[in-house]
Amino acid sequence: MDAAHDLAQVNIMRLRAALDSPELAPFVAALDPVNALAEQAPGFVWRLEAADGNSTSLRIFDDPTLIVNMSTWRSLEALTDYAYRSAHSGIMRRRREFAIPIVEAYLALWWVPRGHAPTIAEAEERLRHLRAHGPTPFAFGVRTPFPPPGATIAPAARDDDRCWG
Repeated sequence: MDAAHDLAQVNIMRLRAALDSPELAPFVAALDPVNALAEQAPGFVWRLEAADGNSTSLRIFDDPTLIVNMSTWRSLEALTDYAYRSAHSGIMRRRREFAIPIVEAYLALWWVPRGHAPTIAEAEERLRHLRAHGPTPFAFGVRTPFPPPGATIAPAARDDDRCWG
């Protein structure tokens, strides 16, 4: 763990239907419990949220069909433990029921100074960079981690990123 940096993550989904549709009712019903689970997870720091408590009303890439999720974590291990080894994984396994697959990178990770809450503009920049250049220290995925600035050893690559690039 790095005392000076947290790991930021952004992931986006292109919804199959409107959030208030019956088709997305199970997804919408899971938002509050999954967000609460994240906030209680070891290593959780921050998550993007609007006044309603989640981020579904916020836009990324000026696209009304995309929803955005952003958070920061103390380490890659903390993030992946939450994502793959908690109740969160159940809703992620159902992702294809709720979302249209996105061909290009839909998840990006990067290191931020401890205490920094990244913006949607930063997230767009990181996703665009990852799409254009592949994994670099500026933006990377779970399978291709880079160390925090100033660290000499990269976090171990994870082989359990079934849902994330």
